[in-house]
Amino acid sequence: MTDGPDTDDLDDRIAIARDNLRQLTEQAAAYSGAADEERAADRIAEQQALLDALLKEREQRG
Repeated sequence: MTDGPDTDDLDDRIAIARDNLRQLTEQAAAYSGAADEERAADRIAEQQALLDALLKEREQRG
């Protein structure tokens, strides 16, 4: 048994994170105001960090 999600689950999570990033980027383009832009930037950074971690995990699995 392996630790963490299986490869298919990992691929699904990567796809979800990529879609979340796409949606957040589209939303950020529609925002106006510094507070909204900062919140959007924070959410995008959070999703990018998640995506990076998932991709690293997949790479380590080979």
